[in-house]
Amino acid sequence: MQRVFVTGGTGFVGRNVVRALLAHGFLVRCLVRPGSEADLRGFEAIDRVPGDVLEPRDLVASAEGCSAMVHLVGIIRERRARGVTFERLHVQATANMLAVARDASIKRYLQMSALGTRAAARAPYHETKWRGEEAVRASGLDWTIFRPSVIFGPGDQFCSVFARMIRRFPVIPVLGSGAYPLQPVAVEQVAEGFARALRVGASIGQTYEVAGPAPATFLEILDQIGAALGRPRVRKVRVPMGAVKIMTRLLQGLPFFPVTMDQIHMLEEGHGTDPARFYADLDIRPEPFPAGLRRMLGAP
Repeated sequence: MQRVFVTGGTGFVGRNVVRALLAHGFLVRCLVRPGSEADLRGFEAIDRVPGDVLEPRDLVASAEGCSAMVHLVGIIRERRARGVTFERLHVQATANMLAVARDASIKRYLQMSALGTRAAARAPYHETKWRGEEAVRASGLDWTIFRPSVIFGPGDQFCSVFARMIRRFPVIPVLGSGAYPLQPVAVEQVAEGFARALRVGASIGQTYEVAGPAPATFLEILDQIGAALGRPRVRKVRVPMGAVKIMTRLLQGLPFFPVTMDQIHMLEEGHGTDPARFYADLDIRPEPFPAGLRRMLGAP
């Protein structure tokens, strides 16, 4: 049986990827940062090795014997005072793990990126993800890159948050027009893609854009979440984007403030793509967003 070395396995997507790998018969070895052990409670069938992607010196021995590496580490928001930056977690960590893979004689490598990643991107999040991708493409390994859209599922930071708000509050705030398109994809489908790619030779050298089968505006997404909760009409109040930007520039450095300018820029760009090749190459049946919501929220 093949053994897969996984970074970022303690996160929301990571736990689902580990679950999918086990379901496909892989052995899993997870890199676990000290203090994160509890996040893998219940995964008794995996190996855990201590370490940090930013301190790769002692990781080669931990990765030896694995036939593939799945690198999932990433952040959506910087915490500069703690050294948590896009540059370190998207660029340097990727370079570190590519070096570990080469030194441990691991040839197969899967990388988590993000939809919207491109050269000269406006958002530093996307720009650093692009430089991480470029390092992967130049690595000489048998690589596959995944660029998922907004990922939803139990415990996410998107649909779960808005579902709680819709349950509790009579009105939901909407930044700007709410007409920006998104294309959410279920975390189970993303995880299944990672697991299947390790069995599909045609995925080598491919960059897959991963999203639900159809885009929807943010306003439509709120209504779809409401419908899954039995609330056919979700009342909304628009918050002018100009005012949001002024507040964000002043307060984004505070840890309690909910958004950053980087996130606002990405929101205004929207996210839409044609994910057909991801589903076709990996033989996955796309799940419509409303069906995924009903499954996630336990709706009939």
